[in-house]
Amino acid sequence: MKNLNLSEDQAVYEAALAFINAYFNDTTDAPARSVAPDETIAYFANQTFSKEGRSVDAVVQELLTDVYPHILKQDHTRAFGFIPGPASKLSWLGDVMTQAFNVHASNWINSSSASTIEENVIQWLAQQIGFTGKAGGVFVSGGSMANLTGVIAARDKILSEDNRHLGVVYLSDQTHHSVEKALYIIGYTRKQLRFVPTNNAFQMDVHQLQTMIEQDLSNGLVPTTIIASAGTTNTGTVDPLHGIADIAALYGIWLHVDGAYGASFLLSTTQRHHLAGIERADSVSWDAHKLLFQTYSCAMIIVKDKQDLLNSFSATPEYLQDIDGGSVDFSSLGIELTRPARALKLWLTLQVLGTDEFSRRVDYGQTLAELGELTLSTMENWEIVSHAHFAIINFRYNHPNYSKEENDALNASIAKSIVDSGFAGVFTTELKSKTVVRMCSTNPATSEHDIISTLNRLNTYAQEYVAAHSA
Repeated sequence: MKNLNLSEDQAVYEAALAFINAYFNDTTDAPARSVAPDETIAYFANQTFSKEGRSVDAVVQELLTDVYPHILKQDHTRAFGFIPGPASKLSWLGDVMTQAFNVHASNWINSSSASTIEENVIQWLAQQIGFTGKAGGVFVSGGSMANLTGVIAARDKILSEDNRHLGVVYLSDQTHHSVEKALYIIGYTRKQLRFVPTNNAFQMDVHQLQTMIEQDLSNGLVPTTIIASAGTTNTGTVDPLHGIADIAALYGIWLHVDGAYGASFLLSTTQRHHLAGIERADSVSWDAHKLLFQTYSCAMIIVKDKQDLLNSFSATPEYLQDIDGGSVDFSSLGIELTRPARALKLWLTLQVLGTDEFSRRVDYGQTLAELGELTLSTMENWEIVSHAHFAIINFRYNHPNYSKEENDALNASIAKSIVDSGFAGVFTTELKSKTVVRMCSTNPATSEHDIISTLNRLNTYAQEYVAAHSA
């Protein structure tokens, strides 16, 4: 197919049909992770753009052959490395449809129905948190933007322009790095951050938190925001939300809960109780492209009082003066003016699957993690470093005759071996100053066999490593 033989629309239509047919009928057993060969990297690094252009078919085929295969396949049933879940095909459909219409979701005048749906979904999510009538929120690109939006609202609520240099924010050593980045972006310095120690369960130490606050008050500083985690990236841990909320209320501090990962367990029938106290937060971040199974990117920031977002972000320049003041204008609730209608794909998925199916899928991830822990308990020399929680488990091969450093090297090696093999995506993290292997069982299509076979293979790699280093 040449460019000028068909109209652009017809060429795209035919390419789209061919892609969809190939994609949905692909039975290839692709590796969990693939890295492009050096020659492919060099080809794209040095590629230019021709004056006359190329056929749609040729360019699409290049993407299908040389780009898309070389990724970490998040929908692979043994992709255990990271917490973003596999995207539902329903979300994909909603994404394709919304992008086809190129919806500009900044305000009512551009997208009345889409704006209404976004508000409806935000209110439903707020109800799951336990927020009531004054709540509001906005869809954003991800947890980084959600946390940034939340800490801006907190700063503006607690501090004036004259005393911002006195503000202090409290977080833990398990808080996601996007929060620290957000705080620096909006002007906090490192000396204004307090990293509260965590206990043996990786939860923020509430007593240490209060001690730090008292010390800062005695020094004339202004405790501004506490960042609590609801499902940490490393371990799935939930901070003691009620205890932290008590302190926030006592001292008049904004409580932001980073629920980017864990908030989806509000839909769980077996794990929701771990999130008790989240309803006392002032703001909550929540990623739909994690355990609500949405395509990238899709997240939300939800606040107890919608007015707090309006106070920070509302502005009405002259060219927007014709917009109905009573409408839902999401550009006044967040950073973006130009923004896609991210809510539509989540709305479509919820409408089709129903909330019970979401509950089942979220619960299943935890069931798989518990199976992993049970399996490891039967294997010699394996240590559980953090128990199965919110579909995450951390463990470590602990050879009795190795030093900590030697065991660190062993665990890093076996994780690399299984990733390089393409069998599974399993990576390491660091907990309690040890290198540990981390598995996140977020895929509803993952089988018990996937869990057990992955652990058996890791065990084999460990034994091979020991044998090779004993010679």
